Amino acid sequence: MLTRRQTIKSVAALAALSALPSVSFGAMAHLYEKSVVIDALSFGKNWDEVEFAALEKAGYSGIIESLEREDLQTAINELVKWRERVSEHSDKLLIALSASDFQLAKETGRTAVLMNFQDATMLESDENNVDALHALGMRCFQLTYNYRNLLGDGCLERTNSGLSEFGVKVVERANQVGVMIDLSHCGPQTTLDGIEFSGKPVAITHTFCAALREHPRAKPDAAIRACAEKGGVIGIAALGYFIGPDPGGKTTIEDYANHIEHAVSVAGHEHVALSTDFPPQGIKVWATREDWYEPRLKWFKPSYQVRWPPWIPKLDTPDRFRNVVKVLQGRGWNDHNLELLLGKNWLRIFAETIG
Repeated sequence: MLTRRQTIKSVAALAALSALPSVSFGAMAHLYEKSVVIDALSFGKNWDEVEFAALEKAGYSGIIESLEREDLQTAINELVKWRERVSEHSDKLLIALSASDFQLAKETGRTAVLMNFQDATMLESDENNVDALHALGMRCFQLTYNYRNLLGDGCLERTNSGLSEFGVKVVERANQVGVMIDLSHCGPQTTLDGIEFSGKPVAITHTFCAALREHPRAKPDAAIRACAEKGGVIGIAALGYFIGPDPGGKTTIEDYANHIEHAVSVAGHEHVALSTDFPPQGIKVWATREDWYEPRLKWFKPSYQVRWPPWIPKLDTPDRFRNVVKVLQGRGWNDHNLELLLGKNWLRIFAETIG
């Protein structure tokens, strides 16, 4: 039997539920299908039929890819390889050289792929290599990965120096040529310097909020705000061990939505978007502790807090961003702001940076 207090609580809970906006599956599906959907860091393992099927099911109009970048020759080889891949699969892919290519991909049922390097090591010590790689199709690169390079400090570096003089020259050259600057793995001061010294908006393609989760890869509110004030865009990554407060790996899609909404509260709806940081088919279908988790314990410092499993169930399938839309609609988001999140914010910064 219910007590009087329990009855009151039950009635209040039902009333609160009824006050929430109803989410129509048909309306959600229509919104998603008409939107340009961009994953700001998604990379293939093999780019085989499994991944092409996942791309189609995800409804991605575009992705930012991650290419090998050990040195200049490696980077050149990677860009040439992608030209060959797109030529072989021109019915599924196109290389994104400008913002309009993402709209073209949407109209033709393909996925536009923006060529990105998650470090600047491939520039070696010559800013002129920005021009050379741009000519081959590069449209984005991170100033640093986790550790120091010739441009500045990464997020796992012991020190917190900002951009070097060479780093400032590279930022200026990228602005001139039409290459988007990415600060995802940069150290705190390098992040702020990258924003300050860039004459154009910058991206933080795959990160999360330090206010909700302390981690070397998370960005504090000050950096998120500075990026937005410069016209930039912050993409929220979908790795469970990044964004989850629970060390047991039980992170949920609600935790992901919390990072999105916190970033919006700091930066505004016009400056927050989506990313995953894993292949379009997800992680669980191919990763094991031996080939995914254990190597990362050697690659990263303990402060990186790598966990197993790394995936979030409702974000680990190609339906991931549809699931995000449903959660955010349940939280009262309108169609305009959802379209910004799904892809329009990326389209805007692409137009302002790569042209």
